[in-house]
Amino acid sequence: MAETILAIDIGSTKIAAVIAEVGPDNSLTVTGHGIARSQGVKKGVITNIELAAKSIKKALADARRIAGNNISVATISISNAYARSLNSTGIVNIPHQDISIKEIKRVMDTALYNANIPNEFEVIHVLPYNFKVDEQDFIEDPYGMNASRMEVDVNIIITQKSALSNLTKAVRSAGLEIGGIVLNSYASALAVMGEDERELGVCVIDMGGQTSNMIVHVGNSIRYNDFLAVGSNHITNDLSMALHTPLETAEKVKIRHGNLLEKSNESIELPVIGDTENRNTISLEIVHSVILARVEEALMILSKSLDKSALREQIGAGIVLTGGLTKLKGIRELAQAIFHGMPVRIGLPRELGGMYDELKDPAFSTVVGLLLYQAGEHTQYEIDHSKTLLHHKEVQTTNVTDIADIGGEEASLESPNRHEREEIDLGLELPEGRKQPAGFDGEGDLFATISKKREGNPFSRFVNWAKQLF
Repeated sequence: MAETILAIDIGSTKIAAVIAEVGPDNSLTVTGHGIARSQGVKKGVITNIELAAKSIKKALADARRIAGNNISVATISISNAYARSLNSTGIVNIPHQDISIKEIKRVMDTALYNANIPNEFEVIHVLPYNFKVDEQDFIEDPYGMNASRMEVDVNIIITQKSALSNLTKAVRSAGLEIGGIVLNSYASALAVMGEDERELGVCVIDMGGQTSNMIVHVGNSIRYNDFLAVGSNHITNDLSMALHTPLETAEKVKIRHGNLLEKSNESIELPVIGDTENRNTISLEIVHSVILARVEEALMILSKSLDKSALREQIGAGIVLTGGLTKLKGIRELAQAIFHGMPVRIGLPRELGGMYDELKDPAFSTVVGLLLYQAGEHTQYEIDHSKTLLHHKEVQTTNVTDIADIGGEEASLESPNRHEREEIDLGLELPEGRKQPAGFDGEGDLFATISKKREGNPFSRFVNWAKQLF
C-alpha cells in the first residue's frame, strides 16, 4: 500500500504544501498542493507565530482538499537564516571486525559527542563526508567491511533553539505534527542535483524572495552552507524607490522588463507614489541599472562566501542556480562571469509523477526536495533532528557465532531473526546425519546458548544429549 507524505516549505514570500504518495519502488506521485502568501515570516525568520500559522493552514487546506487526504504529519523546511555548521571527527574500535549499521551509528554519535555545540543551538543534521577504515581513507561506504578501527569526519548543521521552537509552535498551531526538519538549501539541492554533480562536487544557490541560500556538496555530503538576506523582493524595493512608483507597479516592471543582458533606450510611463493623477516617464536603462546593481552585489557576496569555504577547487560540476529569482533573464550569464568562468546552469526541480505545471518552477525546488528527502533520497548515512540514523541498508542479523553473552543478553549485538532461529533448530538432526550450525567452532558453549534460549523446546533433549557428545 502506498504511503502518503506531506511536505511544507515555509518561505519568506510563500508557503507551499504538497501531498504525495510513495510507491513500493520509492517513486513519488503528487496528489495535492496548496500555495499561500507568506505572513509572519521575514527574511527566513518567524516574526509572528499567529500569522505564520494562518498561512500554513491556508496552504494545507488547499492541498488536503485536492488530495482528499487529512494527513497531519509534515516534513518542514527551516531557513538557513537560523543555521550554522561545524565539523567534527569520531573514532571507534570495531570489536567484532565487521562494520554494521550499529558501528556506523556509534562512530557518528562519537563525532557528535566530540563537537563543541553551543547550549543555545540544536542539531538538525549530522552528515558524514569522509569515512576512514583502518589506514584506508575516503571510503565511500564502510558497511560490511572488515576492520579493527573506523573514523568519520562529519558536518554538523545546528540551529538556534529559540528559532526552532517558534517554527514548531507555528506549525503545531496550524494543527500539524512535525515528522522531519530539513535545511532549506539541503532540500533544494536534493531537487536539482544530478548524479554526476553529486559525484563531481557542486555548489547549489537558491535565490528566493527575501533570502539566498548556498550549500556546497562534496564527498557524498554537504560540506558548507551559508545565508544571504537578499532576494527578488529587494529588487522590487529598489525599483520602487528609484522610480518613485508603488511596489505593485515596481514588481510588474521587474517581471516584464527585467533583463541583465541588454539595455533598452525605450521609455515607459509609471504612476507616482501617492499621486493618482500624474505619471512619470522612465527610461528602461534606469530599470536595467537598478536590477543589475542588486543582483551583481548578491552574486559577488556569494562568490566570496564560496572562496571562504576553501572548497572551490573541489567543485567540478560548477554552480546550480535555483529559486524564483533565477527567472530573471541573463542571470546565468552574469553568474558565470562573477564566479570566474565556472559552469553555471539553472536548476529546475525534478519532475515527479502527477506533478502540476505550477510546481515545475524553480521557486518550488525546496518543497520538491522535502518530498524526495521523505522518500529516502537523503545522504547515505545521516543523523536527523530526532537523533535517528537514516540509511538505506537492509540490516542483516548477527550470525550465531557472534553471540558473546551466553546468558542471552543483547551485549550490543542484534538478535537472530525468526528465520535464522528456525535454521538453528532444524540443523540439529541427531543422532544420524548430525548437522552442525553454520560457523560452529567445536565449543560446547554454543549449544549451551541455544539450550538456554530454547527452554521448553521439543528439541531441547537433543541439545542436552549433544552437549554430552562434545
